[in-house]
Amino acid sequence: MINIRKFAAIDIGSNAMRLLISNVVEQEGKEPQFNKSSLVRVPIRLGQDAFTVGEISPENIDRMIDAMKAFNLLMKVHKVERYMAFATSAMREAYNAKEVVALIKKKADIKIEIIDGKKEAAIIASTDLHHLIKSDETYLFVDVGGGSTEFTLFSDGKLINSRSFKAGTVRLLNNMVHDVVWDEIEKWIKTNTADYDEVTLIGSGGNINKLFKMSGKQQEKPLSYIYVNSQYAFLNSLTYEQRIAELGLNSDRADVIIHATRIYLNAMKWSGARQIYVPKIGLSDGIVKAMYYGKI
Repeated sequence: MINIRKFAAIDIGSNAMRLLISNVVEQEGKEPQFNKSSLVRVPIRLGQDAFTVGEISPENIDRMIDAMKAFNLLMKVHKVERYMAFATSAMREAYNAKEVVALIKKKADIKIEIIDGKKEAAIIASTDLHHLIKSDETYLFVDVGGGSTEFTLFSDGKLINSRSFKAGTVRLLNNMVHDVVWDEIEKWIKTNTADYDEVTLIGSGGNINKLFKMSGKQQEKPLSYIYVNSQYAFLNSLTYEQRIAELGLNSDRADVIIHATRIYLNAMKWSGARQIYVPKIGLSDGIVKAMYYGKI
């Protein structure tokens, strides 16, 4: 007997908003399967507002309301039984965030929860990482967003430490990440990985997914430090327009991908990692799984 249930996750990030609708396939005696039914990405760059002027602009509030109305209709059409909507870094910092959340509830009937970096990291890390994490090895999990980057260290199958830093791609784009933040990240990574002989990176986020796709590698294979470094140099050699025209990148990806690559490269350098694995996971996947298993 096979039973299919539908769950949805809304991820309101600093660079874009996503709606993931997932089919959860239940079969007696087997682990549930999580299959993507639909993924809609809307390029509303809330971080540009939040990090530069401290509030979400009226224009972007209107765009958010329209997007949420559309998300609501899509969930209705798909017959979603439960959804959760989480907002991250940009909404954490916008001083009008509470009014925006109230307005979206009133106009689009979507309830949004603003979560902190620690909860964000925990939700992402609760996804399918156990398939990747070997119990006798050490991993640094790096999730790069528009407003912040979450680092989580795993060793022998256990979570050792995690930290969120205000170093995201939209902030970097606006020259808002000072040297002191880079120094803090370097110190945190070096201190936490010092006791381990070998560390492997696990990368999460839209930009590393794009880099991985461009490599043409199979899903289970890692990218090497040398490859990521050469891609960083290659992307830097192209203009913004060339990255869109020649590489087929979205306009809101073409300007931030270089900054994201720099974060992953630094994390590899400071932890001594020679490889980075890129599983297909993100906040929305984590939300669906955490909902299904009753964790949120």
